[in-house]
Amino acid sequence: MAAEGDRIIWFNYTGGDRRVPDDATHVTVDQSVRVIPAWAFSGHVNIVEVICHENVKKVEEYAFIKCPFLSRVIMPGVEVVGINAFCECEALADVECGKLERIRGSAFRYCNSLRSIDLSSAKIIESYAFADTALKDATFGSKLDRIEEAAFCYCTSLARITIPLKDGIIAAADTFIGCDNLKHVDLVEGAILETIAALQLEEWRNDMSEEIVSINQILPSARAGSGWDANVRDFDEGDKARVIWTWIRSVLRRIIHYKAEHRRLLDEEAASTLQLALPRDIVMNNVLPFLDCHRDTFEVADHGEEEDDSDGEKEEE
Repeated sequence: MAAEGDRIIWFNYTGGDRRVPDDATHVTVDQSVRVIPAWAFSGHVNIVEVICHENVKKVEEYAFIKCPFLSRVIMPGVEVVGINAFCECEALADVECGKLERIRGSAFRYCNSLRSIDLSSAKIIESYAFADTALKDATFGSKLDRIEEAAFCYCTSLARITIPLKDGIIAAADTFIGCDNLKHVDLVEGAILETIAALQLEEWRNDMSEEIVSINQILPSARAGSGWDANVRDFDEGDKARVIWTWIRSVLRRIIHYKAEHRRLLDEEAASTLQLALPRDIVMNNVLPFLDCHRDTFEVADHGEEEDDSDGEKEEE
Protein backbone atom coordinates (compact mmCIF):
# COMPACT_ATOMS: atom_id res chain seq x y z
CA MET A 1 0.00 0.00 0.00
CA ALA A 2 1.00 3.67 -0.41
CA ALA A 3 1.70 3.92 3.28
CA GLU A 4 4.59 1.51 2.91
CA GLY A 5 6.33 3.80 0.36
CA ASP A 6 7.67 0.85 -1.63
CA ARG A 7 6.56 2.07 -5.07
CA ILE A 8 5.27 5.09 -7.01
CA ILE A 9 2.69 4.67 -9.76
CA TRP A 10 1.67 7.74 -11.75
CA PHE A 11 -1.73 8.18 -13.39
CA ASN A 12 -2.97 11.04 -15.60
CA TYR A 13 -6.62 11.78 -14.82
CA THR A 14 -8.61 13.03 -17.82
CA GLY A 15 -12.01 13.43 -16.14
CA GLY A 16 -15.34 11.88 -16.92
CA ASP A 17 -16.46 8.66 -15.25
CA ARG A 18 -13.09 6.99 -15.57
CA ARG A 19 -12.08 5.40 -12.28
CA VAL A 20 -8.57 5.99 -10.97
CA PRO A 21 -6.72 2.66 -10.83
CA ASP A 22 -6.57 1.20 -7.34
CA ASP A 23 -2.78 0.95 -7.40
CA ALA A 24 -2.16 4.59 -8.44
CA THR A 25 -0.22 6.59 -5.86
CA HIS A 26 0.47 9.88 -7.65
CA VAL A 27 -2.12 11.58 -9.88
CA THR A 28 -1.80 14.43 -12.37
CA VAL A 29 -4.99 16.10 -13.54
CA ASP A 30 -4.96 16.72 -17.26
CA GLN A 31 -5.09 20.31 -18.53
CA SER A 32 -8.34 19.51 -20.34
CA VAL A 33 -10.13 19.06 -17.00
CA ARG A 34 -11.98 22.06 -15.56
CA VAL A 35 -13.89 20.35 -12.76
CA ILE A 36 -13.01 17.34 -10.63
CA PRO A 37 -16.42 15.66 -10.31
CA ALA A 38 -18.12 14.47 -7.15
CA TRP A 39 -16.82 11.20 -5.69
CA ALA A 40 -14.05 10.97 -8.34
CA PHE A 41 -11.32 9.83 -5.93
CA SER A 42 -13.41 9.02 -2.86
CA GLY A 43 -12.12 6.28 -0.63
CA HIS A 44 -8.99 5.64 -2.70
CA VAL A 45 -6.58 3.83 -0.38
CA ASN A 46 -3.29 4.42 -2.20
CA ILE A 47 -3.26 8.01 -3.49
CA VAL A 48 -0.53 10.09 -1.88
CA GLU A 49 -0.34 13.14 -4.14
CA VAL A 50 -2.62 14.96 -6.60
CA ILE A 51 -1.31 17.68 -8.92
CA CYS A 52 -3.91 19.78 -10.74
CA HIS A 53 -3.29 21.89 -13.82
CA GLU A 54 -4.16 25.56 -13.32
CA ASN A 55 -7.22 25.08 -15.57
CA VAL A 56 -9.01 23.14 -12.84
CA LYS A 57 -11.42 25.64 -11.24
CA LYS A 58 -13.58 23.48 -8.98
CA VAL A 59 -13.38 20.38 -6.83
CA GLU A 60 -16.90 19.04 -6.36
CA GLU A 61 -18.46 17.49 -3.26
CA TYR A 62 -16.97 14.30 -1.82
CA ALA A 63 -14.30 14.23 -4.54
CA PHE A 64 -11.51 13.03 -2.18
CA ILE A 65 -13.44 12.05 0.95
CA LYS A 66 -11.76 9.36 3.04
CA CYS A 67 -8.50 9.06 1.12
CA PRO A 68 -6.42 7.96 4.12
CA PHE A 69 -2.93 8.43 2.65
CA LEU A 70 -3.48 11.56 0.56
CA SER A 71 -0.88 13.96 1.93
CA ARG A 72 -0.33 16.58 -0.75
CA VAL A 73 -2.68 18.44 -3.13
CA ILE A 74 -1.54 21.08 -5.61
CA MET A 75 -4.44 23.03 -7.12
CA PRO A 76 -3.24 26.51 -8.19
CA GLY A 77 -6.36 27.48 -10.15
CA VAL A 78 -9.13 26.02 -7.98
CA GLU A 79 -11.66 28.62 -6.80
CA VAL A 80 -14.29 26.43 -5.14
CA VAL A 81 -13.92 23.33 -2.98
CA GLY A 82 -17.20 21.47 -2.52
CA ILE A 83 -18.94 19.98 0.50
CA ASN A 84 -16.88 17.25 2.20
CA ALA A 85 -14.40 17.35 -0.70
CA PHE A 86 -11.38 16.42 1.47
CA CYS A 87 -13.24 15.34 4.61
CA GLU A 88 -11.46 12.64 6.62
CA CYS A 89 -8.23 12.82 4.62
CA GLU A 90 -6.28 12.22 7.79
CA ALA A 91 -2.79 12.43 6.23
CA LEU A 92 -3.43 15.65 4.26
CA ALA A 93 -0.74 18.11 5.36
CA ASP A 94 0.16 20.15 2.28
CA VAL A 95 -2.44 22.06 0.25
CA GLU A 96 -1.13 24.51 -2.36
CA CYS A 97 -3.81 26.90 -3.59
CA GLY A 98 -3.58 30.55 -4.58
CA LYS A 99 -7.04 31.35 -5.95
CA LEU A 100 -9.34 29.56 -3.53
CA GLU A 101 -12.44 31.71 -2.94
CA ARG A 102 -15.18 29.53 -1.48
CA ILE A 103 -14.63 26.62 0.88
CA ARG A 104 -17.91 24.78 1.34
CA GLY A 105 -19.25 22.94 4.35
CA SER A 106 -16.95 20.38 5.99
CA ALA A 107 -14.59 20.58 2.99
CA PHE A 108 -11.49 19.87 5.12
CA ARG A 109 -13.13 18.49 8.25
CA TYR A 110 -11.17 15.84 10.16
CA CYS A 111 -7.96 16.56 8.23
CA ASN A 112 -5.92 15.79 11.31
CA SER A 113 -2.56 16.59 9.72
CA LEU A 114 -3.49 19.91 8.09
CA ARG A 115 -1.53 22.61 9.94
CA SER A 116 -1.56 25.45 7.42
CA ILE A 117 -3.24 26.50 4.18
CA ASP A 118 -3.15 29.60 1.97
CA LEU A 119 -6.40 31.48 2.59
CA SER A 120 -5.34 34.87 1.22
CA SER A 121 -7.88 34.77 -1.64
CA ALA A 122 -10.78 33.24 0.34
CA LYS A 123 -14.14 35.04 0.38
CA ILE A 124 -16.51 32.62 2.12
CA ILE A 125 -15.72 29.89 4.63
CA GLU A 126 -18.81 27.75 5.15
CA SER A 127 -19.89 25.81 8.23
CA TYR A 128 -17.48 23.20 9.64
CA ALA A 129 -15.06 23.86 6.73
CA PHE A 130 -11.98 23.33 8.92
CA ALA A 131 -13.57 21.71 11.97
CA ASP A 132 -11.41 19.18 13.82
CA THR A 133 -8.22 19.96 11.87
CA ALA A 134 -4.69 20.61 13.11
CA LEU A 135 -4.54 24.21 11.82
CA LYS A 136 -2.23 26.43 13.85
CA ASP A 137 -3.06 29.71 12.14
CA ALA A 138 -5.55 31.02 9.60
CA THR A 139 -4.38 33.99 7.57
CA PHE A 140 -7.02 35.64 5.41
CA GLY A 141 -6.77 38.57 3.00
CA SER A 142 -8.89 41.65 2.39
CA LYS A 143 -11.34 39.68 0.19
CA LEU A 144 -12.79 37.69 3.09
CA ASP A 145 -16.52 38.38 3.51
CA ARG A 146 -17.84 35.71 5.88
CA ILE A 147 -16.84 32.89 8.20
CA GLU A 148 -19.90 30.76 8.93
CA GLU A 149 -20.95 28.77 11.98
CA ALA A 150 -18.57 26.28 13.55
CA ALA A 151 -16.08 26.79 10.70
CA PHE A 152 -13.11 26.23 13.03
CA CYS A 153 -14.74 24.33 15.87
CA TYR A 154 -12.49 21.97 17.83
CA CYS A 155 -9.32 23.20 16.11
CA THR A 156 -7.43 22.75 19.34
CA SER A 157 -4.09 23.90 17.85
CA LEU A 158 -5.43 27.11 16.32
CA ALA A 159 -3.56 29.96 17.98
CA ARG A 160 -3.82 32.94 15.61
CA ILE A 161 -6.08 34.34 12.89
CA THR A 162 -5.58 37.28 10.54
CA ILE A 163 -8.75 38.95 9.26
CA PRO A 164 -9.84 42.18 7.57
CA LEU A 165 -11.76 44.78 9.59
CA LYS A 166 -15.33 44.11 8.42
CA ASP A 167 -18.48 44.08 10.53
CA GLY A 168 -20.38 40.79 10.28
CA ILE A 169 -17.40 38.85 9.00
CA ILE A 170 -17.87 36.26 11.76
CA ALA A 171 -21.40 35.02 11.29
CA ALA A 172 -22.01 32.88 14.39
CA ALA A 173 -21.10 32.66 18.06
CA ASP A 174 -20.00 29.03 17.75
CA THR A 175 -17.30 29.66 15.11
CA PHE A 176 -14.43 28.89 17.52
CA ILE A 177 -15.92 26.32 19.89
CA GLY A 178 -13.17 24.27 21.48
CA CYS A 179 -10.38 26.57 20.22
CA ASP A 180 -8.83 27.01 23.65
CA ASN A 181 -5.48 28.10 22.22
CA LEU A 182 -6.88 30.90 20.06
CA LYS A 183 -5.32 33.94 21.71
CA HIS A 184 -4.19 36.29 18.95
CA VAL A 185 -5.93 38.26 16.20
CA ASP A 186 -4.14 40.37 13.58
CA LEU A 187 -5.66 42.77 11.07
CA VAL A 188 -4.93 42.47 7.38
CA GLU A 189 -2.57 45.26 6.38
CA GLY A 190 -4.16 47.81 4.10
CA ALA A 191 -6.50 50.79 4.05
CA ILE A 192 -7.45 50.74 7.73
CA LEU A 193 -3.86 50.92 8.96
CA GLU A 194 -3.04 53.56 6.38
CA THR A 195 -6.02 55.60 7.57
CA ILE A 196 -4.86 55.42 11.17
CA ALA A 197 -1.33 56.49 10.19
CA ALA A 198 -2.80 59.54 8.39
CA LEU A 199 -4.85 60.80 11.36
CA GLN A 200 -3.89 64.34 12.24
CA LEU A 201 -3.32 64.07 16.00
CA GLU A 202 -0.87 61.71 17.65
CA GLU A 203 -3.26 61.03 20.53
CA TRP A 204 -5.82 59.73 18.04
CA ARG A 205 -3.26 57.45 16.41
CA ASN A 206 -2.16 56.15 19.81
CA ASP A 207 -5.74 55.51 20.91
CA MET A 208 -6.50 53.56 17.74
CA SER A 209 -3.32 51.51 18.11
CA GLU A 210 -4.24 50.63 21.68
CA GLU A 211 -7.76 49.65 20.64
CA ILE A 212 -6.46 47.38 17.88
CA VAL A 213 -4.07 45.44 20.14
CA SER A 214 -6.62 45.22 22.98
CA ILE A 215 -8.14 42.06 21.46
CA ASN A 216 -4.94 40.16 22.25
CA GLN A 217 -5.30 41.07 25.91
CA ILE A 218 -8.95 40.02 26.10
CA LEU A 219 -9.09 36.95 23.86
CA PRO A 220 -6.77 34.65 25.87
CA SER A 221 -9.15 34.67 28.84
CA ALA A 222 -12.34 34.31 26.76
CA ARG A 223 -13.99 30.91 27.05
CA ALA A 224 -13.81 28.67 23.98
CA GLY A 225 -16.94 26.70 24.86
CA SER A 226 -17.47 22.96 24.63
CA GLY A 227 -20.48 22.61 22.32
CA TRP A 228 -23.35 20.31 23.22
CA ASP A 229 -23.28 19.03 26.78
CA ALA A 230 -25.57 16.01 27.17
CA ASN A 231 -25.38 16.17 30.95
CA VAL A 232 -27.01 19.57 31.19
CA ARG A 233 -28.75 19.37 27.80
CA ASP A 234 -27.39 22.71 26.72
CA PHE A 235 -25.12 24.12 24.00
CA ASP A 236 -22.04 26.00 25.16
CA GLU A 237 -20.97 28.42 22.40
CA GLY A 238 -18.17 30.01 24.34
CA ASP A 239 -17.16 33.66 24.03
CA LYS A 240 -14.27 33.70 21.53
CA ALA A 241 -16.32 34.68 18.45
CA ARG A 242 -18.45 37.16 20.39
CA VAL A 243 -15.37 38.90 21.80
CA ILE A 244 -13.86 39.22 18.33
CA TRP A 245 -16.92 40.67 16.63
CA THR A 246 -17.52 43.11 19.54
CA TRP A 247 -13.93 44.27 19.16
CA ILE A 248 -14.32 44.73 15.39
CA ARG A 249 -17.33 46.98 15.92
CA SER A 250 -15.51 48.99 18.57
CA VAL A 251 -12.54 49.59 16.27
CA LEU A 252 -14.85 50.58 13.41
CA ARG A 253 -16.78 53.05 15.59
CA ARG A 254 -13.59 54.72 16.74
CA ILE A 255 -12.05 55.03 13.31
CA ILE A 256 -15.28 56.56 11.95
CA HIS A 257 -15.27 59.04 14.85
CA TYR A 258 -11.65 60.05 14.31
CA LYS A 259 -12.08 60.34 10.56
CA ALA A 260 -14.93 62.79 11.17
CA GLU A 261 -12.80 64.76 13.62
CA HIS A 262 -9.92 64.72 11.16
CA ARG A 263 -12.19 66.19 8.47
CA ARG A 264 -13.53 68.83 10.84
CA LEU A 265 -10.03 70.03 11.69
CA LEU A 266 -9.08 70.20 8.03
CA ASP A 267 -12.19 72.29 7.31
CA GLU A 268 -11.36 74.61 10.20
CA GLU A 269 -7.82 75.04 8.92
CA ALA A 270 -9.15 75.85 5.46
CA ALA A 271 -11.50 78.45 6.91
CA SER A 272 -8.67 80.02 8.93
CA THR A 273 -6.55 80.35 5.79
CA LEU A 274 -9.41 82.05 3.96
CA GLN A 275 -9.93 84.48 6.81
CA LEU A 276 -6.45 85.85 6.24
CA ALA A 277 -7.39 86.88 2.71
CA LEU A 278 -11.09 87.75 3.04
CA PRO A 279 -13.15 89.91 5.40
CA ARG A 280 -14.79 87.94 8.24
CA ASP A 281 -18.37 88.62 7.06
CA ILE A 282 -17.63 87.20 3.60
CA VAL A 283 -16.03 84.08 5.11
CA MET A 284 -18.92 83.47 7.50
CA ASN A 285 -21.72 84.13 5.02
CA ASN A 286 -20.31 83.04 1.68
CA VAL A 287 -17.49 80.55 2.28
CA LEU A 288 -18.12 78.37 5.33
CA PRO A 289 -21.56 77.17 4.16
CA PHE A 290 -19.92 75.64 1.08
CA LEU A 291 -17.03 73.77 2.74
CA ASP A 292 -18.98 70.50 2.86
CA CYS A 293 -20.50 70.86 -0.58
CA HIS A 294 -19.73 68.49 -3.41
CA ARG A 295 -17.09 69.65 -5.88
CA ASP A 296 -19.83 70.07 -8.54
CA THR A 297 -21.09 73.05 -6.51
CA PHE A 298 -18.08 75.05 -7.62
CA GLU A 299 -17.99 73.94 -11.25
CA VAL A 300 -19.03 76.54 -13.87
CA ALA A 301 -19.30 76.55 -17.60
CA ASP A 302 -16.09 77.21 -19.50
CA HIS A 303 -15.45 80.52 -21.25
CA GLY A 304 -16.73 79.28 -24.58
CA GLU A 305 -20.03 78.17 -23.05
CA GLU A 306 -20.42 81.54 -21.34
CA GLU A 307 -19.92 83.32 -24.65
CA ASP A 308 -22.45 81.06 -26.36
CA ASP A 309 -25.02 81.76 -23.66
CA SER A 310 -24.32 85.43 -23.92
CA ASP A 311 -24.76 85.40 -27.69
CA GLY A 312 -27.95 83.47 -27.28
CA GLU A 313 -29.34 86.03 -24.91
CA LYS A 314 -28.46 88.84 -27.28
CA GLU A 315 -30.19 87.05 -30.15
CA GLU A 316 -33.28 86.55 -28.02
CA GLU A 317 -33.29 90.25 -27.20
